Amino acid sequence: MLDGAKVNGGGAGPGATAGEGTGAGTSTGPGTGAAAHRALRWQVRPPVARAAVLVLHGGEEHNLARPRRFNLPLLRMHGFLRALARETAGQDVAVATVRYRHRGWNGARADAARDASTALDELTAALGRVPTVLVGHSMGGRAALRAGGHPAVTGLVALAPWCPAADPCEQLADRDVLLLHGDRDTVTLPADTHAFAARSRAAGARVCGYTVTGSGHAMLQRIPDWHRATTRLTTGLLGLRPLPAETASALALPPASPEALTLPLPRQPRTATP
Repeated sequence: MLDGAKVNGGGAGPGATAGEGTGAGTSTGPGTGAAAHRALRWQVRPPVARAAVLVLHGGEEHNLARPRRFNLPLLRMHGFLRALARETAGQDVAVATVRYRHRGWNGARADAARDASTALDELTAALGRVPTVLVGHSMGGRAALRAGGHPAVTGLVALAPWCPAADPCEQLADRDVLLLHGDRDTVTLPADTHAFAARSRAAGARVCGYTVTGSGHAMLQRIPDWHRATTRLTTGLLGLRPLPAETASALALPPASPEALTLPLPRQPRTATP
C-alpha cells in the first residue's frame, strides 16, 4: 500500500511498466470492466448543482482485489468530506467520491485514473458540465492529476500525491493545480511532487505548491490544517470565497518562477476570514 511503503522517485514507481506514464486515463479499456462499474458515489447532491467537488482516496501500487466498503484510505478522507460538505452547505455544490474497481493503480492499466474519468463522465451526465474541483490523496492525487484534463475539471487539490517522473502533465494546461505535501513524507516523495509541479507550470498549468512542515504521508500531524486548508482552497477554486492571498499570487506568477512551488502552509485558523 502506498500509505505504508515508500514509492521511489525518478520513475513510474517500483514494478511499473514503461508505458505507465502514457495512459490517457480514459473511462473504458479492455479487460477493465469499466462499462459495468458505477464509479460515482454521491455524498451531497442538491436538486440543481452549480458546481461539484469529487474526492479520491488513496490505494496501493499493485492490487487487483476489490476495495472493501470501508477501508483505511477512504476513512482517512471522511474528515475532508465533512469539512467540504459543511463549508459548501446551501450553495448548490454537489460532493461525491470515486469508487475504485481495484485497490491498486496496477501499472499501465492506471485503474484509479480510469475510474476517476468514469466518475467525471457520470457526474457530467447527471449535473451537466458544472465547474468541478478534484481533491485526491496519494494514489487518489495521482488519479486526479491524470484525469484533470476532463472538460468539467477547472481545478485540483492534490494531497501528498504520487507523482512519478514519467507521468504526463500536459492535460493540466489552463487548470489551477494546488499541491500540498508534508516534508516528513517518506511514502510519496515531496521532491517528486515539486518536479511534477515545475513540469506542469511549464506545460501551461497554474500551479501553487505548499509544504506542510512537520507532517507525513498519512496527514496525522497537523490534521486540522490539512482539513481547513483543503476546504478553503477548494471553495476558493470554486469561487465561493477568495483564495488565500499567497495562493492567488503564486498562481499568477510566470511559469519559470520557483517560488510558487514551495510555500510553507501556515497554521489554519478555525474560522476563515470571509
